[in-house]
Amino acid sequence: MFHSSNLTALIWLTAVAVTSATAFAEPPKPAAAPAQGKARAGKGKQLAINGVDYYYEIHGRGEPLLLLHGGLGSIDMFGPVLPMLAKGRRVIAVDLQGHGRTPLGERPFRVQAIGDDMAELVKRLGHPQVDVLGYSLGGGVALRMALQQPAAVRRLVVASAPFSDDGYYPGIRAQQAQVNAGAAAMMKDTPMYKSYAAIAPKVEDFPRLLDALGTFMKQKYDWSAEIPKLKMPVMLVYGDSDMFRPEHVIKFYQLLGGGLQDAGWNRETMSKNRLAILPDLTHYEMFASPRLATTVLPFLNGQSGAKSWAEQLRSAAK
Repeated sequence: MFHSSNLTALIWLTAVAVTSATAFAEPPKPAAAPAQGKARAGKGKQLAINGVDYYYEIHGRGEPLLLLHGGLGSIDMFGPVLPMLAKGRRVIAVDLQGHGRTPLGERPFRVQAIGDDMAELVKRLGHPQVDVLGYSLGGGVALRMALQQPAAVRRLVVASAPFSDDGYYPGIRAQQAQVNAGAAAMMKDTPMYKSYAAIAPKVEDFPRLLDALGTFMKQKYDWSAEIPKLKMPVMLVYGDSDMFRPEHVIKFYQLLGGGLQDAGWNRETMSKNRLAILPDLTHYEMFASPRLATTVLPFLNGQSGAKSWAEQLRSAAK
């Protein structure tokens, strides 16, 4: 048995980070939670796809960007990041299966199935192709969406998510194996349960959600053979104190074709894919850090602020 404080840390130390990081960080406080199961200020709608009644919101105008949150969280967890993204983008933010305002339902919880659902969701919203940014659990969903439905993804950002279960530190994997419905009673006073209960369509599904996530996290998986098949530009983003082994992060980038050679004076052999290691960030702060937005937006917009040596010389000569 472990106490509620230990359990709170345990849930945080999973592949799917929770909404409230108060035990580890002090991100900006979100607005007060809305009434149970209801949309925020009329922003959200529901869309039934393959047996799951997904809740989604649309923010801003511009090129479409699908935004996917971490586990035991919801759209709300992105705090100041979502408005920054929405300044020049049409952000389609979704509560994933069993999270936020989306019911868990009876369908098994699999990121592969949710990835296909996301492709269908954006298609129904009139977007045959979108950029995708997924964090933690949402990063896994985004990755599966890109692997399974590549035509639906123009650019992909995977933030704080692995390509295999081997990416975690061993201690994390051991703790993940302990997540199950039995922990629900001890979590009644935790921020993650309270935020869930404030908006979930069926609050009594919380133990089932823990069971679903626990089963998901116990699975062995390795998608390394599929990663090189990704043709769209991909950016990987991690904190320098993330929950993944640094060698796994580098391997991920290498599977994408990056980090295999020098890029050259004129960037002639530079990979189209990108890797960002954000300093002074853990897994549990990434989703609420404005640096996430400022890091990924140039990539999503197909921009680069860097000039080659030759370009710098030409500019200086003018």
